[in-house]
Amino acid sequence: MSTSLSPLLAPMLSSAAMRAVCDDGAFLQDMLDVEAALARAEATVGVIPKAAAAPIAAACRAERFEIGALAEAATRAGNLAIPLVKTLTAEVAKSDADAARYVHWGATSQDIIDSATMLMLRAAIDALLADLDRAIAGFASLAAKHRNTAMVARTWLQHALPMPFGLKLAEYAAALHRSRARLKALRDNGLALQFGGAAGTLAALGDKGMAVSEALARELQLPLPDAPWHTHRDRIAEAASVMAILAGTCGKIARDVSLLMQTDVGEAFEPAGAGRGGSSTMPHKRNPVAAASALAAATMAPNLAATIFAAQVQEHERSAGPWHAEWPTLPTLLLVTSGALAAIVDIAEGLEVDTERMRSNLDTTHGLIMAEAVTMALADTIGKSDAHHLIEEASRKAVASKRHLRDVLANDARVTAHLDAARLEKLFDPLAYQGASQALIDRLLASFKGGS
Repeated sequence: MSTSLSPLLAPMLSSAAMRAVCDDGAFLQDMLDVEAALARAEATVGVIPKAAAAPIAAACRAERFEIGALAEAATRAGNLAIPLVKTLTAEVAKSDADAARYVHWGATSQDIIDSATMLMLRAAIDALLADLDRAIAGFASLAAKHRNTAMVARTWLQHALPMPFGLKLAEYAAALHRSRARLKALRDNGLALQFGGAAGTLAALGDKGMAVSEALARELQLPLPDAPWHTHRDRIAEAASVMAILAGTCGKIARDVSLLMQTDVGEAFEPAGAGRGGSSTMPHKRNPVAAASALAAATMAPNLAATIFAAQVQEHERSAGPWHAEWPTLPTLLLVTSGALAAIVDIAEGLEVDTERMRSNLDTTHGLIMAEAVTMALADTIGKSDAHHLIEEASRKAVASKRHLRDVLANDARVTAHLDAARLEKLFDPLAYQGASQALIDRLLASFKGGS
């Protein structure tokens, strides 16, 4: 199925596995697989002669068709299935003229295209699940390794509190696992055979319509829906939403990594390599290229998904236009989602962490990052409001005098009357003020440990 990603740019924005799934030749073969399965199903039920199935299936090989010629013919026919069926019929007739009479028996173009789309989606999900497993495992391993590595938690891009880096990493793994669960549910329950004939009634098959549908569903290993769904596109929209959510999660992770890689931060880095992340003019640069790819893909995904959502508004029993808009949009969405995820796999499996820089950055504000810890300790004796005002005053004094907050507090009798030197020193230990972080790491990692 044709997409908007050119061969020149596709490797930057998609995975090799997904490019194979969404390749024009692969989608053509998916359509032919549906035609072959239809012939076998109808022969099994007795709708067409048993002898017709084998010649039809034998002709359903993508290499026997000229994609360019089909594409040109599709512009006149209105969809790709019409010229495909015509060409397939002629191909079958070369070996068995009688079998050629039964090609595409009782089906409509949309049955073939939509069912082929379901096959493409199934293969796409499998490709994404494989990469998700790698990314989840990578971040889970890093989370365990860095559960006691202190770093700055940032809110509104400003230093807020200390936190263990392992918590951040465990959150990445868990968010990716939630997308994995959505993809698995989509694969198991969201895909469905499309087979309804011209107007979704299976009228051309008489009393054999449901029997053929059941046999075709078995042939393609697709769930049999309660009825054809030609203009009810919620299944496609659900798939688009799952893809866009996954791309967004990858984008969030990529955004964090790109910020951590900033020269002024320098806490974590994408894996290095010869020729990777360089500049055409500045030899010292180490740019976040994987993060940039993920962010580009994540920027594209929501708008592609929006097109799929808009295409849900279809008229009556068969649509003119909105259905057509899905054809290039869905595979492009699959491609960019795969590209975002592939970049995150790269990061998860090769992230370089500078723990010393993380610890150093905690001291950038000269103890201000521990202001809340001291406030809460004082609040036990003098109340939250008074403690807040006292530490706020001390913080301003520390900034104005360029002194460490701990030193300012150690010389304030209002503080030392309640907090001795040892207690004050402990309050400025970042890992001593992490709340439930360790329990949260355990909960996050347990949320998918051993899960499907």
